Amino acid sequence: AMTTDMLTSLLAQRVLGWTVAPDRFLMGDRRWLPRWRFQPTESLVDAFRLLEDAAPQEYSMCGDSKGNFRVQVRIGDGTGEADETSKPRAITLAVARALRLEVDE
Repeated sequence: AMTTDMLTSLLAQRVLGWTVAPDRFLMGDRRWLPRWRFQPTESLVDAFRLLEDAAPQEYSMCGDSKGNFRVQVRIGDGTGEADETSKPRAITLAVARALRLEVDE
């Protein structure tokens, strides 16, 4: 099973092009970010950064009155969907699934 930390690291590498170090992400040009500062499953700002950098051909988001959030993302020939009560988590999981990463429900 993939942990949230493993998923974040994989997405940082594949989508953002960052190098993963034990306690930080190396962003290039001698810049780095502590790992705790990039949390796309928790932070809506980080989730949208991930979504933007993934450059999807299309995406849709919707919510309901019960607090459920649904995201669909198409990146290349991959499609990802997620239904969650957390908006950042739904966005992150949909992007990961569109990239064909094996993530748990």
